[in-house]
Amino acid sequence: MATATPVILSGGSGTRLWPLSSATRPKQFHSLVGDETLIQATVRRVAGGESAPPLVVCNRAHVAEVVAQLEEAGSPPSKVVVEPMGRNTAPAVAAAALALDPDTVMMVLPADHLIPDEEAFREAMSVAVEVAAGGSLVTFGVVPTRPDTGYGYIEPAGTEGPAHRVERFVEKPDADTAARYVAAGYLWNSGMFVFRADVILEELRRHEPAVVEAVAAALPTDAAGTVVELGEEFGDSPAISIDHAVMERTDRAVVVPLDAGWTDVGSWNSVWEALAPEGGTVTSGEVLAVDVQRSYIRAESRPVAVIGLDDVVVVETPEGVLVMDRRRSQDVRLAAEWRASRDQG
Repeated sequence: MATATPVILSGGSGTRLWPLSSATRPKQFHSLVGDETLIQATVRRVAGGESAPPLVVCNRAHVAEVVAQLEEAGSPPSKVVVEPMGRNTAPAVAAAALALDPDTVMMVLPADHLIPDEEAFREAMSVAVEVAAGGSLVTFGVVPTRPDTGYGYIEPAGTEGPAHRVERFVEKPDADTAARYVAAGYLWNSGMFVFRADVILEELRRHEPAVVEAVAAALPTDAAGTVVELGEEFGDSPAISIDHAVMERTDRAVVVPLDAGWTDVGSWNSVWEALAPEGGTVTSGEVLAVDVQRSYIRAESRPVAVIGLDDVVVVETPEGVLVMDRRRSQDVRLAAEWRASRDQG
Protein backbone atom coordinates (compact mmCIF):
# COMPACT_ATOMS: atom_id res chain seq x y z
CA MET A 1 0.00 0.00 0.00
CA ALA A 2 1.32 3.45 -0.89
CA THR A 3 2.15 5.79 2.00
CA ALA A 4 -0.96 7.57 3.25
CA THR A 5 -1.96 9.83 6.14
CA PRO A 6 -5.06 9.07 8.23
CA VAL A 7 -7.18 12.21 8.53
CA ILE A 8 -9.58 11.68 11.43
CA LEU A 9 -12.69 13.87 11.52
CA SER A 10 -13.67 14.23 15.17
CA GLY A 11 -16.18 17.05 15.17
CA GLY A 12 -19.50 15.37 15.98
CA SER A 13 -21.66 16.25 18.98
CA GLY A 14 -22.82 12.68 19.54
CA THR A 15 -26.23 13.46 20.99
CA ARG A 16 -27.84 10.48 19.23
CA LEU A 17 -26.20 8.28 21.88
CA TRP A 18 -27.37 10.31 24.88
CA PRO A 19 -26.81 9.96 27.84
CA LEU A 20 -23.47 8.22 27.25
CA SER A 21 -22.44 10.68 24.55
CA SER A 22 -22.69 14.45 24.87
CA ALA A 23 -21.38 17.60 23.24
CA THR A 24 -18.58 17.80 25.82
CA ARG A 25 -17.61 14.12 25.43
CA PRO A 26 -19.11 12.70 22.23
CA LYS A 27 -19.28 9.06 21.26
CA GLN A 28 -15.85 8.80 19.64
CA PHE A 29 -14.25 9.17 23.10
CA HIS A 30 -16.21 6.24 24.58
CA SER A 31 -15.74 2.48 24.43
CA LEU A 32 -18.65 0.61 22.86
CA VAL A 33 -16.84 -2.63 22.00
CA GLY A 34 -13.95 -3.87 24.14
CA ASP A 35 -11.59 -1.49 25.92
CA GLU A 36 -10.76 0.84 23.04
CA THR A 37 -12.64 4.02 22.38
CA LEU A 38 -14.03 4.54 18.88
CA ILE A 39 -11.36 7.08 17.95
CA GLN A 40 -8.60 4.76 19.19
CA ALA A 41 -10.01 1.89 17.13
CA THR A 42 -10.28 4.15 14.08
CA VAL A 43 -6.61 5.10 14.28
CA ARG A 44 -5.41 1.57 15.05
CA ARG A 45 -7.20 0.14 11.98
CA VAL A 46 -4.96 2.21 9.70
CA ALA A 47 -1.82 2.43 11.84
CA GLY A 48 1.48 0.79 11.03
CA GLY A 49 2.86 -0.40 7.74
CA GLU A 50 3.04 2.44 5.25
CA SER A 51 0.69 4.77 7.15
CA ALA A 52 1.96 8.09 8.44
CA PRO A 53 0.98 9.39 11.91
CA PRO A 54 -2.63 10.63 11.97
CA LEU A 55 -3.89 14.17 11.54
CA VAL A 56 -7.06 14.96 13.52
CA VAL A 57 -9.57 17.74 12.88
CA CYS A 58 -11.61 18.64 15.98
CA ASN A 59 -12.94 21.56 18.00
CA ARG A 60 -11.16 23.41 20.80
CA ALA A 61 -12.95 21.62 23.60
CA HIS A 62 -11.65 18.21 22.49
CA VAL A 63 -7.96 18.86 21.76
CA ALA A 64 -6.65 17.53 25.09
CA GLU A 65 -8.88 14.43 24.88
CA VAL A 66 -7.77 13.69 21.31
CA VAL A 67 -4.08 13.95 22.16
CA ALA A 68 -4.42 11.89 25.36
CA GLN A 69 -6.41 9.11 23.73
CA LEU A 70 -4.18 8.78 20.68
CA GLU A 71 -1.04 8.81 22.83
CA GLU A 72 -2.57 6.08 24.98
CA ALA A 73 -3.27 4.10 21.81
CA GLY A 74 0.37 4.46 20.71
CA SER A 75 -0.47 6.67 17.72
CA PRO A 76 0.14 10.30 18.74
CA PRO A 77 -1.13 12.77 16.13
CA SER A 78 1.24 14.54 13.79
CA LYS A 79 -1.15 17.50 13.82
CA VAL A 80 -4.41 18.48 15.47
CA VAL A 81 -6.24 21.03 13.32
CA VAL A 82 -8.61 22.99 15.54
CA GLU A 83 -11.86 24.40 14.15
CA PRO A 84 -13.22 27.54 15.87
CA MET A 85 -16.71 26.36 14.91
CA GLY A 86 -18.20 23.45 12.98
CA ARG A 87 -18.78 24.04 9.25
CA ASN A 88 -19.39 20.44 8.11
CA THR A 89 -16.94 18.09 6.40
CA ALA A 90 -15.85 19.99 3.28
CA PRO A 91 -14.12 22.80 5.21
CA ALA A 92 -12.64 20.23 7.61
CA VAL A 93 -11.20 18.23 4.70
CA ALA A 94 -9.90 21.43 3.09
CA ALA A 95 -8.13 22.39 6.31
CA ALA A 96 -6.44 19.00 6.52
CA ALA A 97 -5.43 19.09 2.84
CA LEU A 98 -3.90 22.55 3.20
CA ALA A 99 -1.95 21.44 6.28
CA LEU A 100 -0.41 18.46 4.42
CA ASP A 101 2.04 18.16 1.54
CA PRO A 102 0.19 18.36 -1.80
CA ASP A 103 0.99 14.80 -2.89
CA THR A 104 -0.14 13.23 0.40
CA VAL A 105 -2.77 10.52 0.05
CA MET A 106 -5.43 11.30 2.68
CA MET A 107 -7.49 8.54 4.30
CA VAL A 108 -10.45 10.61 5.54
CA LEU A 109 -12.22 8.71 8.30
CA PRO A 110 -14.91 9.75 10.78
CA ALA A 111 -13.71 9.04 14.33
CA ASP A 112 -16.86 7.23 15.42
CA HIS A 113 -17.50 4.23 13.14
CA LEU A 114 -17.52 0.53 14.04
CA ILE A 115 -15.89 -1.90 11.58
CA PRO A 116 -15.72 -5.45 13.00
CA ASP A 117 -13.97 -7.17 10.05
CA GLU A 118 -10.71 -5.26 10.08
CA GLU A 119 -8.96 -7.52 7.60
CA ALA A 120 -11.62 -6.84 4.97
CA PHE A 121 -11.39 -3.13 5.75
CA ARG A 122 -7.62 -3.08 5.30
CA GLU A 123 -7.88 -4.91 1.99
CA ALA A 124 -10.40 -2.35 0.73
CA MET A 125 -8.26 0.50 2.05
CA SER A 126 -5.20 -0.83 0.23
CA VAL A 127 -7.16 -0.77 -3.04
CA ALA A 128 -8.47 2.72 -2.32
CA VAL A 129 -5.02 4.16 -1.56
CA GLU A 130 -3.55 2.81 -4.79
CA VAL A 131 -6.45 4.16 -6.86
CA ALA A 132 -6.32 7.55 -5.12
CA ALA A 133 -2.58 7.83 -5.70
CA GLY A 134 -3.42 7.87 -9.42
CA GLY A 135 -5.65 10.94 -9.05
CA SER A 136 -9.13 9.55 -8.38
CA LEU A 137 -11.42 10.56 -5.51
CA VAL A 138 -12.31 7.32 -3.76
CA THR A 139 -15.22 6.58 -1.46
CA PHE A 140 -16.20 3.33 0.23
CA GLY A 141 -19.59 1.84 -0.62
CA VAL A 142 -20.82 -0.49 2.09
CA VAL A 143 -22.47 -3.67 0.83
CA PRO A 144 -26.02 -3.39 2.26
CA THR A 145 -27.37 -5.99 4.66
CA ARG A 146 -30.94 -4.68 4.32
CA PRO A 147 -32.94 -1.92 2.58
CA ASP A 148 -32.18 0.91 5.01
CA THR A 149 -33.73 4.38 4.75
CA GLY A 150 -31.13 5.92 7.06
CA TYR A 151 -28.27 5.95 4.55
CA GLY A 152 -27.56 7.59 1.22
CA TYR A 153 -26.76 5.20 -1.62
CA ILE A 154 -24.13 4.95 -4.37
CA GLU A 155 -24.79 3.45 -7.79
CA PRO A 156 -21.56 1.87 -9.08
CA ALA A 157 -20.93 1.79 -12.83
CA GLY A 158 -19.93 -1.89 -12.66
CA THR A 159 -19.90 -4.95 -10.45
CA GLU A 160 -16.67 -6.74 -11.36
CA GLY A 161 -13.34 -5.92 -9.75
CA PRO A 162 -12.31 -4.05 -6.60
CA ALA A 163 -13.13 -0.48 -7.72
CA HIS A 164 -15.75 1.15 -9.95
CA ARG A 165 -16.54 4.53 -11.36
CA VAL A 166 -19.43 6.15 -9.52
CA GLU A 167 -22.54 6.40 -11.66
CA ARG A 168 -24.37 8.59 -9.16
CA PHE A 169 -25.02 9.35 -5.50
CA VAL A 170 -28.61 9.35 -4.24
CA GLU A 171 -30.08 10.75 -1.04
CA LYS A 172 -31.72 8.74 1.73
CA PRO A 173 -34.67 6.94 0.07
CA ASP A 174 -38.07 5.77 1.25
CA ALA A 175 -38.51 2.07 2.07
CA ASP A 176 -39.69 0.95 -1.38
CA THR A 177 -36.91 2.84 -3.16
CA ALA A 178 -34.32 1.45 -0.74
CA ALA A 179 -35.46 -2.08 -1.56
CA ARG A 180 -35.07 -1.37 -5.28
CA TYR A 181 -31.60 0.07 -4.72
CA VAL A 182 -30.42 -2.98 -2.78
CA ALA A 183 -31.82 -5.34 -5.42
CA ALA A 184 -30.01 -3.35 -8.13
CA GLY A 185 -26.62 -3.58 -6.39
CA TYR A 186 -26.40 -0.06 -4.95
CA LEU A 187 -24.10 0.50 -1.97
CA TRP A 188 -24.50 2.47 1.25
CA ASN A 189 -22.58 5.76 1.36
CA SER A 190 -20.11 5.30 4.23
CA GLY A 191 -18.74 8.83 4.55
CA MET A 192 -15.13 7.56 4.28
CA PHE A 193 -12.84 8.82 1.51
CA VAL A 194 -9.33 8.53 0.09
CA PHE A 195 -7.72 11.11 -2.20
CA ARG A 196 -4.57 13.13 -2.69
CA ALA A 197 -4.46 16.52 -0.98
CA ASP A 198 -3.77 18.37 -4.22
CA VAL A 199 -6.59 16.59 -6.06
CA ILE A 200 -9.29 17.31 -3.48
CA LEU A 201 -8.20 20.95 -3.27
CA GLU A 202 -8.33 21.22 -7.07
CA GLU A 203 -11.87 19.83 -7.10
CA LEU A 204 -12.96 22.05 -4.21
CA ARG A 205 -11.62 25.11 -6.05
CA ARG A 206 -13.58 24.02 -9.12
CA HIS A 207 -16.91 23.33 -7.40
CA GLU A 208 -16.86 25.30 -4.09
CA PRO A 209 -14.03 27.86 -4.26
CA ALA A 210 -15.39 29.81 -1.28
CA VAL A 211 -14.56 26.84 0.96
CA VAL A 212 -10.86 26.86 0.06
CA GLU A 213 -10.64 30.65 0.18
CA ALA A 214 -12.08 30.85 3.70
CA VAL A 215 -10.07 27.94 5.06
CA ALA A 216 -6.82 29.18 3.53
CA ALA A 217 -7.41 32.58 5.12
CA ALA A 218 -8.02 30.87 8.47
CA LEU A 219 -4.84 28.76 8.34
CA PRO A 220 -2.03 30.40 10.36
CA THR A 221 1.10 31.31 8.44
CA ASP A 222 3.20 29.35 10.93
CA ALA A 223 1.55 25.94 11.24
CA ALA A 224 4.69 24.06 12.25
CA GLY A 225 3.50 22.91 15.68
CA THR A 226 1.35 19.91 16.53
CA VAL A 227 -1.75 21.98 17.32
CA VAL A 228 -2.89 24.21 14.44
CA GLU A 229 -5.54 26.75 15.50
CA LEU A 230 -7.67 27.97 12.59
CA GLY A 231 -8.69 31.61 12.68
CA GLU A 232 -12.21 33.02 12.79
CA GLU A 233 -12.14 33.36 8.98
CA PHE A 234 -13.02 29.67 9.01
CA GLY A 235 -16.59 30.75 9.76
CA ASP A 236 -16.79 32.45 6.35
CA SER A 237 -16.75 29.05 4.64
CA PRO A 238 -20.03 27.62 3.41
CA ALA A 239 -21.25 24.88 5.77
CA ILE A 240 -21.30 21.98 3.32
CA SER A 241 -20.40 18.31 3.30
CA ILE A 242 -17.63 16.92 1.12
CA ASP A 243 -20.30 14.76 -0.57
CA HIS A 244 -22.35 17.74 -1.70
CA ALA A 245 -19.37 20.00 -2.37
CA VAL A 246 -17.36 17.59 -4.52
CA MET A 247 -18.18 13.89 -4.61
CA GLU A 248 -21.64 14.30 -6.16
CA ARG A 249 -20.31 16.75 -8.78
CA THR A 250 -16.89 15.48 -9.80
CA ASP A 251 -16.17 13.16 -12.73
CA ARG A 252 -13.27 11.60 -10.80
CA ALA A 253 -15.28 9.67 -8.20
CA VAL A 254 -14.55 5.97 -7.70
CA VAL A 255 -16.22 3.59 -5.25
CA VAL A 256 -14.57 0.62 -3.54
CA PRO A 257 -17.13 -1.87 -2.15
CA LEU A 258 -16.70 -2.64 1.56
CA ASP A 259 -18.17 -5.73 3.22
CA ALA A 260 -16.81 -5.53 6.76
CA GLY A 261 -19.79 -5.18 9.11
CA TRP A 262 -19.55 -1.38 9.01
CA THR A 263 -21.91 0.85 10.98
CA ASP A 264 -21.76 4.58 11.65
CA VAL A 265 -23.14 3.97 15.17
CA GLY A 266 -25.84 6.53 14.50
CA SER A 267 -28.27 5.25 17.13
CA TRP A 268 -28.55 2.88 20.07
CA ASN A 269 -30.30 0.44 17.76
CA SER A 270 -27.27 0.41 15.46
CA VAL A 271 -25.04 -0.26 18.48
CA TRP A 272 -27.24 -3.22 19.39
CA GLU A 273 -27.18 -4.50 15.80
CA ALA A 274 -23.38 -4.30 15.68
CA LEU A 275 -22.94 -6.14 18.96
CA ALA A 276 -25.72 -8.70 18.48
CA PRO A 277 -25.77 -9.62 14.77
CA GLU A 278 -27.79 -12.76 15.56
CA GLY A 279 -30.21 -10.94 17.85
CA GLY A 280 -30.22 -11.40 21.61
CA THR A 281 -29.54 -9.09 24.50
CA VAL A 282 -26.32 -7.14 25.04
CA THR A 283 -25.30 -5.93 28.49
CA SER A 284 -22.45 -3.77 29.74
CA GLY A 285 -21.57 -3.02 33.34
CA GLU A 286 -23.36 -4.28 36.45
CA VAL A 287 -26.61 -5.46 34.86
CA LEU A 288 -29.27 -8.02 35.78
CA ALA A 289 -31.45 -8.99 32.80
CA VAL A 290 -34.25 -11.50 33.44
CA ASP A 291 -36.58 -12.61 30.63
CA VAL A 292 -35.28 -9.84 28.39
CA GLN A 293 -35.02 -10.32 24.62
CA ARG A 294 -33.38 -8.32 21.78
CA SER A 295 -32.27 -5.47 24.03
CA TYR A 296 -29.28 -3.30 24.92
CA ILE A 297 -28.64 -2.54 28.60
CA ARG A 298 -25.68 -0.49 29.82
CA ALA A 299 -24.79 0.54 33.38
CA GLU A 300 -21.97 3.04 33.88
CA SER A 301 -22.18 4.05 37.56
CA ARG A 302 -24.95 2.05 39.29
CA PRO A 303 -26.46 -1.44 39.15
CA VAL A 304 -29.32 -1.76 36.65
CA ALA A 305 -31.95 -4.51 36.68
CA VAL A 306 -34.38 -5.10 33.80
CA ILE A 307 -37.07 -7.77 34.11
CA GLY A 308 -39.61 -9.01 31.58
CA LEU A 309 -39.07 -6.46 28.80
CA ASP A 310 -38.20 -7.01 25.13
CA ASP A 311 -36.75 -4.71 22.46
CA VAL A 312 -35.62 -2.01 24.85
CA VAL A 313 -32.60 0.23 25.30
CA VAL A 314 -31.65 1.07 28.89
CA VAL A 315 -28.58 3.26 29.38
CA GLU A 316 -27.52 4.56 32.79
CA THR A 317 -24.73 7.10 33.23
CA PRO A 318 -24.01 9.90 35.73
CA GLU A 319 -25.45 12.22 33.06
CA GLY A 320 -28.89 10.58 33.04
CA VAL A 321 -30.94 7.44 32.46
CA LEU A 322 -32.55 6.48 29.15
CA VAL A 323 -35.29 3.85 28.85
CA MET A 324 -36.93 3.44 25.44
CA ASP A 325 -38.26 1.09 22.81
CA ARG A 326 -35.19 0.05 20.83
CA ARG A 327 -37.05 0.57 17.56
CA ARG A 328 -37.51 4.26 18.40
CA SER A 329 -33.80 4.97 18.70
CA GLN A 330 -33.99 8.00 16.42
CA ASP A 331 -36.21 9.67 19.03
CA VAL A 332 -33.38 9.86 21.55
CA ARG A 333 -32.86 13.40 20.26
CA LEU A 334 -35.98 14.35 22.25
CA ALA A 335 -34.23 13.36 25.47
CA ALA A 336 -30.99 15.06 24.46
CA GLU A 337 -32.83 18.29 23.57
CA TRP A 338 -34.80 18.15 26.81
CA ARG A 339 -31.64 17.73 28.86
CA ALA A 340 -29.88 20.55 26.97
CA SER A 341 -32.80 22.88 27.59
CA ARG A 342 -32.67 22.13 31.32
CA ASP A 343 -28.95 22.89 31.40
CA GLN A 344 -29.50 26.21 29.61
CA GLY A 345 -32.49 27.19 31.72
